[in-house]
Amino acid sequence: MILAKPPVSRTASHAVLLSGAIIMVFPFIWMVLASGTPESEIFNGGLLPVPTLAGTAQNYGAALTAIPLLRFMANGFVVCLAILTLQIAVAIPCGYALAKLSFPGRPLLLGAVLLGLLVPVQIPTIPIYVALAKSGLLDTYPSLILPWIISVFAIFLFRQFFVTFPDEVLDAARLDGFSELSIAWRIMLPAAWPAVASFSIFSIVAHWNDLYWPLVVTTNPDMMMPSLGIAYFRQAGDGGGQVGALMAGGVIVTAPLAALFLSMQRHFIRGLVVGRH
Repeated sequence: MILAKPPVSRTASHAVLLSGAIIMVFPFIWMVLASGTPESEIFNGGLLPVPTLAGTAQNYGAALTAIPLLRFMANGFVVCLAILTLQIAVAIPCGYALAKLSFPGRPLLLGAVLLGLLVPVQIPTIPIYVALAKSGLLDTYPSLILPWIISVFAIFLFRQFFVTFPDEVLDAARLDGFSELSIAWRIMLPAAWPAVASFSIFSIVAHWNDLYWPLVVTTNPDMMMPSLGIAYFRQAGDGGGQVGALMAGGVIVTAPLAALFLSMQRHFIRGLVVGRH
């Protein structure tokens, strides 16, 4: 029997959670307000800047004209979508095989996947960079995409989700003449949409905000990703002194991620909960 928490305990828990949420959200609130505040007034007022229509037009205009911010955003959309598509294309059959197929070495492969989760991204940087440089792929979309098409986290996440899928449905599909690949794509994938939504948020946020890898393989401003583009704005010209314009650029870059999470929040939570095993 599960006993309900006393009202005082629930109130205290909610108070702690609300306090933590305010602390977490405050920097974003300040960024949004500062993005609409005239440069001379950002640090002259109280704790929170006071945006104005003129300040908003000035700061967002500077962010969109001083650097090719829309180009950075387009690069982010292309690269993140390509990476996500290829990661799912690889992870779905791999996760299905590790969850539902019996073959020699399966425990060893699963152990390799778990071991891969422990390898920092910085470890294979040099050999991958050398390979891309010798192939003439630096400062191109392939250099931003190809190193990420295999995601061990995606393979493990989908494997955990597929383990809970009823074997009887798969046996019936095999009796109907489905191949294993057909089962993976026509039965398992539609059932795994919550896991796909969860992983999509993880993948897009990680690569949209990635500063390390684009800094390694790109030097051409036309190939920069959004986060690297903001850093480029910070260092280029008077960008370092334009706090309002920097905050405006940060709002523009962050807005798609916030919209993505809010629109897929229910599926994101469901995918993590259902995939537990």
